[in-house]
Amino acid sequence: MSEIKLSLDKRTLTGKKLASLRKDGFIPSVVYGGEGEPKLAQSTYNDTEKVLKAAGYHSTIDLTVDGKTQMAIVKNIDIDPVSRRIINVEFQAVSADRAIEATTPIKLVGYENSEATKLHYTLSQVMEEIEVKAKPSDLPKELEVDASKLATTDDKITVADIVLPKGVELADKEMKPEQVIATVYDPAVEAAQREAEEKAAVEAAAAAEGGESAEGEAAPAAEGGESAGGEKPAEEKAE
Repeated sequence: MSEIKLSLDKRTLTGKKLASLRKDGFIPSVVYGGEGEPKLAQSTYNDTEKVLKAAGYHSTIDLTVDGKTQMAIVKNIDIDPVSRRIINVEFQAVSADRAIEATTPIKLVGYENSEATKLHYTLSQVMEEIEVKAKPSDLPKELEVDASKLATTDDKITVADIVLPKGVELADKEMKPEQVIATVYDPAVEAAQREAEEKAAVEAAAAAEGGESAEGEAAPAAEGGESAGGEKPAEEKAE
C-alpha cells in the first residue's frame, strides 16, 4: 500500500465539455492498465495538485475509483501553457509484485564540501532525472550522487557514479556509463571569455562599418569646371 492516496470519481464528460469541468474546479484524468478498459475519472484540483507534488513520476499512489483501490503511478501531466494550471492527468495502474519503469530525480549531495567549492567553481547539473525499473515498493524517491570529490574544471559526474539501491536497475540498457550528469566550471573564466568575445564582435562590426563607409565615398568633383584631364570647356577654348 502507498502512503499517498487520492480519491477519484467516475467521469462522463469528454471533449469540449471538459472546459466546464475544469471551470468547476476539477481535473479530468484517465487510469490505464489493470483490469478492463481505461477508466475516465475526475478529482478536485487542490487535492490532485497536492498528490502530484508528493508523488511526482516516481512514487506510487493508492487510487480509489468507484469504491475500489488501485495502486498506480503518474505517467503524464498536461499543463496549460498560459495559466500553468494542470488540465489533465494520466495514471498507470501497477501491480505490487511486478517491476515497472518510473522517472526518478537525481540529487547531487556534498558539493559544498568539495575542493571545487573552495575555489569558487560552479556545479552545473545537465541531467536531473533518469528512468529506473523496479517493483513499486522498491522505487526510490530520488537517487543521491556524491559530488564531494569534485576538485577541478576537468572533473565531472557521470551515470557510472550512480549507486542504485537493491532491486533497482536502469530502465535504458543502452545508456552509456560515461554519460554526463554534471560538470564543474569557473564562472570568472567564463565571464572573461564572454567579455573577450563581445569585444571582438564589437571591433569586427566597427571594422566592417568602416570599410563600407570608405567604399561608399564618392571622388571629389573637379574644381573650376575642369574635366578630369585638366582641359577647359569647349566654350573657353573658342575664346
